[in-house]
Amino acid sequence: MSEKSSSSGSDEDVDPESGQPVELGGILSKWTNYIHGWQDRWVVLKNNTLSYYKSEDEREYGCRGSLCLSKAVITPHEFDECRFDMSVNDSVWYLRAEDPEHRLQWIESIELHKAESGYGSETSLRRHGSMLSLTSAASALSATSTSSFKKGHRLREKLAEMETFRDILCRQVDTLQKYFDSCADVVSKDEFQRDTEVEEDEDDFPNTTRPDGEYNHNNNGSKEKLFPPTSPKGMNGIDFKGEAITFKATTAGILSTLSHCIELMVKREDSWQKRVDKELEKRRRVEDAYKSAMNELKKKSHYGGPDYEEGPNSLINEDEFFDAVEAALDRQDKIEEQCQSDKVRIPRLTPVPPGDAYSTIGTHRYATKVEEMVQNHMTYSLQDMGGDANWQLVIEEGEMKVYRREVEENGIVLDPLKATHAVKGVTGHEVCHYFWDTAVRLDWETTIENFNVVETLSDNAVIVYQTHKRVWPASQRDVLYLSAIRKLFATNENDPDTWLVCNFSVDHDNAAPTNRCVRAKINVAMICQTLVSPPEGDKEISRDNILCKITYVANVNPGGWAPASVLRAVAKREYPKFLKRFTSYVQEKTAGKPILF
Repeated sequence: MSEKSSSSGSDEDVDPESGQPVELGGILSKWTNYIHGWQDRWVVLKNNTLSYYKSEDEREYGCRGSLCLSKAVITPHEFDECRFDMSVNDSVWYLRAEDPEHRLQWIESIELHKAESGYGSETSLRRHGSMLSLTSAASALSATSTSSFKKGHRLREKLAEMETFRDILCRQVDTLQKYFDSCADVVSKDEFQRDTEVEEDEDDFPNTTRPDGEYNHNNNGSKEKLFPPTSPKGMNGIDFKGEAITFKATTAGILSTLSHCIELMVKREDSWQKRVDKELEKRRRVEDAYKSAMNELKKKSHYGGPDYEEGPNSLINEDEFFDAVEAALDRQDKIEEQCQSDKVRIPRLTPVPPGDAYSTIGTHRYATKVEEMVQNHMTYSLQDMGGDANWQLVIEEGEMKVYRREVEENGIVLDPLKATHAVKGVTGHEVCHYFWDTAVRLDWETTIENFNVVETLSDNAVIVYQTHKRVWPASQRDVLYLSAIRKLFATNENDPDTWLVCNFSVDHDNAAPTNRCVRAKINVAMICQTLVSPPEGDKEISRDNILCKITYVANVNPGGWAPASVLRAVAKREYPKFLKRFTSYVQEKTAGKPILF
């Protein structure tokens, strides 16, 4: 049961018009509970939400559950290549796709929807703008500043001083700039005036020379400056010397304050580093505690999830597995006992064909296979086990003996079982008839959840599909098998005739395997012979004079892994109960009725 449908939107991951991820819908297998296991569900990924419906046709009735992807954690399974888990806090969805490629498609689509949600994505930043980030940053800075300088305010005081010095320095720069501009204007005007006066003097005093440039020589040999020096105070009333001294003092104050700031920051760096290291260590411990808690949560809170079902990677150990199976079987026994005490059996009039009808081979497509299976059972199943050391006697209760031969293949227990029994008052024909007749199957078989006849091949051969009740933590099993009943005439007149029912697994298009159940393979035979002891005198043969010898053989491949000790313990417990329950049922059904040889 996996994904059988792709996206319900376009083939692209992102809608080119809206820039948003497209809707994705399809069938995924979702783990429901330990009773029903994996079930097909219609899953829809839309608007940052993962929802599921029982089926696509039931979408109009509303979803059965949904997860918001903003805080969802996606965990691809470590061993199952088709499975991935979705968790939000303590809510977990176990999902399986059809194949690893579809699982990857779903995970990538979910990640894309998740990335486009909340404030962490590019589109969300475009939607919400940057003021929120600035406000958050300012708040964080304010909180940090308060905690950092709670015990001392010198650094803030020095920064305030620097602000004051900056304002003073700006005003002084403006003043000095004005002074420099004025100086430049005055110099330009003086040069122009000097050049003009020099030309006039050269016209009036041709013999006068000025070897020193702007100085004239008097008759007494002394020098006289042509232009008197200009006073700085004459330029807009600015005291250049005073401004220069103040400028120097201001810059010195700034440098001194900066030095103090640097010293304070260096002193506090160690404290800040210690705080950072302390916070990092706290964060590491919290992360370790979170990981540990999540691991424990997976082991405890979701006990009964798919990770605890049978399999080589199951989180449940072998002892717990055995205890759980045994407890489940005990509950089933109690329920069955209660049902049997409350149930009033309705007599079923099932016509029994004459023995000759069961002696024919048949002409259906499986006729050759049936004949081959019958001959194999007659050859090997009836052999005496006394000289075979591989068979171990595991149960002996009165006339009933159960043997087992240990066989494992690829880690899966395939132990053949063989039971012999002797039941008074019934014939081989009657035992095999009730074992084969599907009309009375549920009267004595308590492990079946439901079954149906897939195809009737002939009067003595049918194909049956049945599902067995689940025994948690084992997965639920189903079986598809051909069931045939045969009468084999004795070749020696002193030997009794043999009745046989053989059930062996086959394939059929109308009952394909699904992920809901593990498909088991079986090869089972019920072989019966009727022994008659002569009655006294002229009395007619009664049920007191007949004895049915039963040989029951079962070769079962469970189809999946489970602890070997558990499988063997269950087989040892259940097979004797099955034989006693079934033979008691046959005795009850035939009591007081004519003997059917």
